[in-house]
Amino acid sequence: MRALTVIPGHGGSLAVTEVPDPVPGPGELLVDGLAVGVCGTDKEIAEGEYGWAPPGRDRLVVGHESLGRVRHAPSDSGFAAGDLVVGVVRRPDPVPCGACAHGQFDMCRNGRYTERGIKELDGYASRAWTVPADYAVKLDPALADVGMLLEPTSVVAKAWAEVDAVGARAWFEPRTVLVTGAGPIGLLAALLGVQRGLDVHVLDRVTDGPKPGLVRDLGAAYHSGAADEVAAALRPDVVIEATGAGPVVFAALANTAPYGIVCLTGVSSAGHRIAVDAGGLNRDIVLENDVVIGSVNANPGHYAAAADALAKAGTDWLGRLVTRRVPLERAADAFTAGPEDVKVVITLDGTAS
Repeated sequence: MRALTVIPGHGGSLAVTEVPDPVPGPGELLVDGLAVGVCGTDKEIAEGEYGWAPPGRDRLVVGHESLGRVRHAPSDSGFAAGDLVVGVVRRPDPVPCGACAHGQFDMCRNGRYTERGIKELDGYASRAWTVPADYAVKLDPALADVGMLLEPTSVVAKAWAEVDAVGARAWFEPRTVLVTGAGPIGLLAALLGVQRGLDVHVLDRVTDGPKPGLVRDLGAAYHSGAADEVAAALRPDVVIEATGAGPVVFAALANTAPYGIVCLTGVSSAGHRIAVDAGGLNRDIVLENDVVIGSVNANPGHYAAAADALAKAGTDWLGRLVTRRVPLERAADAFTAGPEDVKVVITLDGTAS
C-alpha cells in the first residue's frame, strides 16, 4: 500500500513509499483514505524540525487532517460501510495523567500522549487506515469534499470552548471578536464566531487573493491595516490569535475591551525579539480583569462540536477554503505554498483537481 512517509528529524526524507496493508484489530474500523489536509505542523515534520516515528521504526506515515470512508466496521461500533469519517489525532498517555484519565487528553499534563501522523503513531496519509471506533467521528455525507477540514475546525471549537469557560467566571456577553490571521484556522474561527451571532473581524496582511472575499462572504469584516491600529479601533471582547507573530500577539493583548479574552492558537517561532512595555501591559491586564490563554489540539467532544459546525456551514464556502488538491504520488507539491493557497489537500483515492 502506498503512503506518504518521512524519517522524523531528517529534512528532505518525505517520500511516497510502500507500507503494509492495515489490518483492523478488535473494535477498529477499516477505512479507505480519501484525503488529508496539509498544515504547518506537517511542513515542520517534513523539514526535520518535529515528529517522532513509531517505536522500532525509522519512518512515520504523516497526515493528521484526515478524511476517509468506512470499508468495514464491527457490528456494534455505531458505524457502517460507506460512512464518511475522520480520525481523532491525539491518544491519551498510558499512565494516565489526571486529565487523560478524564478524557481530556488534549490537556495532558505529562506529555506522554501520542498523536497520529505526529508523535509515535502513523498518520492518515495512506490509501487505507484503521482507527478504533471510539476515536472516529462520523460526518454529514454532504461534507465528502471538505471533511478534512474537521480537524482544524476541532482546534477552533476547543478555542471557543476555552473562551466560554473563562468568560463564565463572571457575567459575559461578548459582542465583538477579532480573529488575527486568515489562514484555515483563522477563517474557521471566524466561521464559528459568525455562527455564534458575533460581530466578527478578521485581520491579515494580504489585500488580494481569496481571503478577503472568504471573510466578507461569511458576513464578517476584513482588515489589512496595522494590528495595533485595528485592535485599538475595535476594542474586541474576544481575540482568537492565529498568526503566532509576536507584534500581532502583543497588539491584541494591549487593545481588548475590559474583561477581554485573548486565546492564542498560533505557535510563534523562537529567536525573534520585540520591544514591549511589559509594565503597562501587566497593568492593563490586571486592572481590566483581562485573560490570556493558550489552546492546542482537541478531544472528541471538540470534534463533535466541529462536525456540527461544518454541517451547518455552506459547503460552497467551505469548498473555497480548499484551494488546491494534489494526488498522493505528487504529494511533495502540497508542501510548497502557492500565492493563492488557503488549504492544500492531498487526495488519496486517485482523484485531484
